[in-house]
Amino acid sequence: MTEPAAPAPDAMRRVLVLAHTGRAEAREVALASCAALTGHGIVVRLLASEATDLGIDPAAYDPAIEVVADDGGEACRGCELALVIGGDGTILRAAEITHASGTPVLGVNLGHVGFLAEAEYDDVDSTIDAIVHRRYTAEDRLTLEVRVFRDGELVTSTFAVNEASVEKAARQRMLEVVVEVDGRPLSRWGCDGVVCATPTGSTAYNFSAGGPIVWPSVEALLLVPISAHALFARPLVVAPTSVLAVEVLARTEGAGVLWCDGRRAVDLPPGARIEVRRGTHPMRLVRLHEAPFTDRLVAKFGLPVEGWRGSAERRRRSESGGGEHRA
Repeated sequence: MTEPAAPAPDAMRRVLVLAHTGRAEAREVALASCAALTGHGIVVRLLASEATDLGIDPAAYDPAIEVVADDGGEACRGCELALVIGGDGTILRAAEITHASGTPVLGVNLGHVGFLAEAEYDDVDSTIDAIVHRRYTAEDRLTLEVRVFRDGELVTSTFAVNEASVEKAARQRMLEVVVEVDGRPLSRWGCDGVVCATPTGSTAYNFSAGGPIVWPSVEALLLVPISAHALFARPLVVAPTSVLAVEVLARTEGAGVLWCDGRRAVDLPPGARIEVRRGTHPMRLVRLHEAPFTDRLVAKFGLPVEGWRGSAERRRRSESGGGEHRA
């Protein structure tokens, strides 16, 4: 983890605010956050479309709110972090905006599970206070660099935070693929698709497809076949230096599709080759607390832990002279 960089003494602090403006509660939190941040002398920056959705008059704030074009490259320039209000989908959209600049992302969860978010709806006041007083750290999360080749020619280059999935485009047809690891063929599958994921994405599509949950501190790449008709079709965990490749066999009937984080799609004709490797630009997630990932899993998935005594309980029983119960 890294501490937030302090600006020069005469520099204005800036925070990019991104929100799921289609939801009333997100608009409410965004407006309150803009007022709170500017009230502490921090410049707020908004995308033009979101400023319109929020009905904001930039000049009504002191310091005035900065409004930038949605498709411009200036959204993150000079911002110490991006405050994202919504669910994981909104945070993944923020990742697209902050990817090149490496601006840290702080998510306030208004969605369902919200694994990428650091704060919940009820924590907004304390979240703003943490930003104002710089009580936060940023941790780097491994991303994926994804390349698509057709007839040996590079046609698409993109990235993913959670996963890159190669899927069949037609429900009635199976996708025929060969999977390769580090330049060597591993196996051929008839399947519904293949998921290549990061540890961060291990709780997303990877999890639904039967892949393992991997702690974010582990550096690895994950590969999970989806409904494969094969004897050897198990989830794989490979080194972060490995290169995964999925080739859509030329004999495949119909096309496939590549999805990156479920947001960006690329059509895949028979014969297409998809290469996945560790990305050169990690995603930086803001952390407000040092809570163990185990606690996050328990909270987000509502896992039953009743009956756990833990080391503290065992120490207490030992110090009081009580023995451990053995079944």
